[in-house]
Amino acid sequence: MSTIRIGPGEGIVTEEAIRRQVHTFYGRVRQDPVLGPVFNEAVEDWDEHLAKLCDFWSSVLLATGRFHGSPMAAHAQRPAIADEHFALWLDLFAKTAREVCSPAAAALFVEKSQIIGRSLRLGLAVSRGVMPALDA
Repeated sequence: MSTIRIGPGEGIVTEEAIRRQVHTFYGRVRQDPVLGPVFNEAVEDWDEHLAKLCDFWSSVLLATGRFHGSPMAAHAQRPAIADEHFALWLDLFAKTAREVCSPAAAALFVEKSQIIGRSLRLGLAVSRGVMPALDA
């Protein structure tokens, strides 16, 4: 099983921690009054999507290389994704990580999600010919 040490004696990220974060988080997303409709319309097969997201986070956090895809292209095909959704997504992601992960693992999930969120947000804005506020 792949693991990454977050610091001497602190928590570790494992495939199980990734699975727990992804499944718990997207379970909450699906129930969210704002995010739920956007995701539920976009995702045809949740089992397949969750497996792909676990592969994505495994590649990001454990460098497994399992994920093959283009998150930017996938998100760009969804005009229902609005700039204001990113703050909601990131907040819920961070809250979930802090609840289901060790503090050190949660910090890593949150740090990486902020970087990825900013990149997606800016990429979508450029592809749509708009510029989001950079402080949000």
